[in-house]
Amino acid sequence: MAIRVPKKTMLLLTAAALVWIALPVVVRSTQQRGQAPINPASGTAARAVTAANAFLATLTEAERAKAAFPFDSPQKTNWSNLPSPMYPRHSLKLGDLTPPKRDAVMALMAVVLSREGYQKALDIMNGDEVLKNNQGGKGGGPQFGLSEYFIAILGTPSATTPWMVQFGGHHLALNITIVGASNVLTPSLPAAQPATYTLNGQSIRPLGDENDKGFALINALDAGQQAKAILASRVTDLVLGPTQDGKVIQPEGLLASAMTAAQQNMLIDLAHEWVGILNDEGAGSKMAEIRANLAKTYFAWSGPTTSGSVAYFRIQGPTVVIEYAPQKTVDHIHTIYRDPTNDYGAGLIKR
Repeated sequence: MAIRVPKKTMLLLTAAALVWIALPVVVRSTQQRGQAPINPASGTAARAVTAANAFLATLTEAERAKAAFPFDSPQKTNWSNLPSPMYPRHSLKLGDLTPPKRDAVMALMAVVLSREGYQKALDIMNGDEVLKNNQGGKGGGPQFGLSEYFIAILGTPSATTPWMVQFGGHHLALNITIVGASNVLTPSLPAAQPATYTLNGQSIRPLGDENDKGFALINALDAGQQAKAILASRVTDLVLGPTQDGKVIQPEGLLASAMTAAQQNMLIDLAHEWVGILNDEGAGSKMAEIRANLAKTYFAWSGPTTSGSVAYFRIQGPTVVIEYAPQKTVDHIHTIYRDPTNDYGAGLIKR
């Protein structure tokens, strides 16, 4: 059942932040002998450097102390799906910033994310505002709402050296690592509660396409394929969620090589719902990698196959793990997106 939001509840920012003019960047190489070359930032990565520096320039010294961290700081793994203060976040809170400074935060996010990914993040955040209005979030208990999201910049925004944008709060954790011209989104956790609500007369489903495309794929499989895809044991939560960095799970389910071409395309399209949160350049590179490894990629399912049911599914390949896990109800969804070879840009840094 859709939850209606009061008309006064508005988006955090307008879509104007999505429009950017490319600014020239002068690149001075810091490459040392013996290191693998890093392609200097260009396109989206260069604009991200500009947007990050513009945001940092708005901050006071005290605010910068909360927003800026060394690249290898413990802050890198300081993310969760839990609300504050159940999970303490030590970065800079949107609710503590003036509107122009919040605008600068979201302008940066609009650069590093795709148009669709930026909207998905806003939809998740607006859903948390709905949760606050319907369940509270005041006093000393869990804090919900648009103000309860945090931003951190790890490392110095640079055309050549690694740095990272970390943004999130309850039901949203985005970790974007940028290394030269390349960037990755793993690990990241987009979630939703409520999974459906109404805003300004429009029904919003932050993870609706993920749900619909997952059920479409499992029902596109024939009986023999489903027998391989559906797990014998029931999975009810994320296996590789927060605090599970480096954990390895055995691939299970149906190999994509045992699917028809049409089914394989459905699997690729489903994976893109997560990969495509990242800006188009980064997502395009990642999708090419997933296609190259498609024959080694598994699709696994746990639970009923009727759309609208509580069911878990997983996509797992050599460089991707995606999990979709309802929390006992279809109105509360957790998901995770990881790359076992490149979480926090580890693979890019080793190149």
